[in-house]
Amino acid sequence: MKDTPFSPAILIDGSKCYFDGVDLRYLAHEFGTPLYVMSETIIRERCEELRSAFLCRYPGTRAYYASKALQTLDVLKIIKEEGLGVDVVSGGELHAALNAGVTPSDIIFHGNAKTDEELHYAISSKVGLIAVDNIEEIFRIEEEADRLSRDQRVILRVSPGVDSHTHRFISTGSLDSKFGLPIEHSEVERYVKALALCPHVEFSGLHFHVGSQLLENTSHLAALEIVLNFAAKLSKEFGLQVKEINFGGGFGIRYLPSDRAPALLDFIDPMMSMVKEWSRKENLPMPVCAIEPGRWIVGEAGITLYKVIAVKEIPGVRTYVSVDGGMGDNIRPALYDARYHVETVSQACAMVPCEKEKNCSKVEVLRERDAEKALGMDSNREPILRKVTIAGRYCESGDIIAEDVFLPDPKPLDILAVYSTGAYCFSMSSNYNRVPRPAMVITKSGDYRLSVRRETYDDLLRREI
Repeated sequence: MKDTPFSPAILIDGSKCYFDGVDLRYLAHEFGTPLYVMSETIIRERCEELRSAFLCRYPGTRAYYASKALQTLDVLKIIKEEGLGVDVVSGGELHAALNAGVTPSDIIFHGNAKTDEELHYAISSKVGLIAVDNIEEIFRIEEEADRLSRDQRVILRVSPGVDSHTHRFISTGSLDSKFGLPIEHSEVERYVKALALCPHVEFSGLHFHVGSQLLENTSHLAALEIVLNFAAKLSKEFGLQVKEINFGGGFGIRYLPSDRAPALLDFIDPMMSMVKEWSRKENLPMPVCAIEPGRWIVGEAGITLYKVIAVKEIPGVRTYVSVDGGMGDNIRPALYDARYHVETVSQACAMVPCEKEKNCSKVEVLRERDAEKALGMDSNREPILRKVTIAGRYCESGDIIAEDVFLPDPKPLDILAVYSTGAYCFSMSSNYNRVPRPAMVITKSGDYRLSVRRETYDDLLRREI
C-alpha cells in the first residue's frame, strides 16, 4: 500500500483506491455515479489546524466558515461541533445554518444585495453580525431593527483597492468591484453620518476580502495595511472605534500535485504581527481579529467519482473520455478555467465491488488477478498511460472536466476520481439538461454514510404547477 503523490488521505493498494479508509470502488458501486465523497476526517483535521494556527495561538480571535463553499446540514453540524462560526450570504444559507443548530450569534450575514426579506430574517433571528456592503443598507437595517425593537451589530465591508493574483471572477478586493465600500476620504463622512443617524445600528468594525484561491499572502498584507490606516482614521478623525477586523478568507488549496499551497500560518502570522504593531503605533486598542475560510476547510476533503461512458479517439487530434457528469455537478472548469487532478479508481475488468458481489454483473466481478492484464502494464509492471481529455455529458462544447491528463488506457465503465472537489462543486451544481444532481457520501476513518440522496426525475418536476 502506498500514498498517492497528491494526498495522504488517498492510498493505492494494487487495483484498490482508498479515500479516508474507504474503497472508492465500493462507494461507486453502492451509491452510483456521479458521486460526491466528502471526508469528515479531513474537515475536522482542517478545523484543528485552524484552532492551532489561529484561535489558540491568538486568544480572542474568531473564525467563521464561509459556507457558500459547501453547505449541507451534515457539514454545518461538523463545523458547529468544531467551534467555528458560520458566514452566510443568503436567506437560504441562513435557514440551513439555523436548522443545523448553529447559534445565531455565531453567524455573520454577507451579501451585496440583501433583500428586505433576508434582512428581516437575519435581524429577527438575532444573527451576530451583518456585513454592510453599501450606504443604503445601513438605513434599511435601521428601519428593520427599529420595527423589531432591537439593536443590530454590523461591520462595514470595505474595498481596499488591491488586485489579487487569481481569476478575475473570484478577485473581490479591487477598486472596480461590486463588493464593499470604497476607501476614499470623500466617502468616509457619508458612512459616519449614516451610522450616526441610525441608533439601532451598532458599528463593530471592518471587513475586507481580496479574493479566492490565493497561494501567497502579498494581497492580504497589502489590503490589511490599507484597512488599518482607514481604521485609524475612523478612530482619530470621527471617533468610531474599530472593535473587530475581519480578514476574510481566500486561502488557497492544492488542485494539482504541482500546486504549493502555503500553510495557514503563512497568512496568519504576518497579518497578526501587522495588527499588533498598528495597535502599538497608533495607541489604539487591539481589535478582535477574524477570518472566514471556506474552500480551505472543505476543498481537499472532497472527491467526485464518475463513470466512463464512452472513449472517442480523433486520430492526430485528441482522445475524449466522456463521463456521466460534468458542468452540472462541477461548473468550475467552464466558469474559471479550473484545473483538476484525475486518477482511475478502477477499470471495468478489474472491479471487485464488495460483499454484494453475487448481485453484480459479470463484468464487475472479474477477479483482481486479471487487473494487471486489464490495466495494460509495461515491462516494469507500470500502467501504460494515455493523454486524454475528460469530457462531461452536458450539451456544451465547454463542458470539459480536465484537459490533457494521463490515464491508464481508459475504457467504458471505468471509475474516475477527480480530487479537491469539496468546494464550489455541490454548492454551484445545477439541473442543466434536466440532469438530476448527484448524491453525497461522507466518510470517516473507514466508515461512510449517505448525506445527500441522489435527485430523481420526479424531483426535477416537483416545483412545477
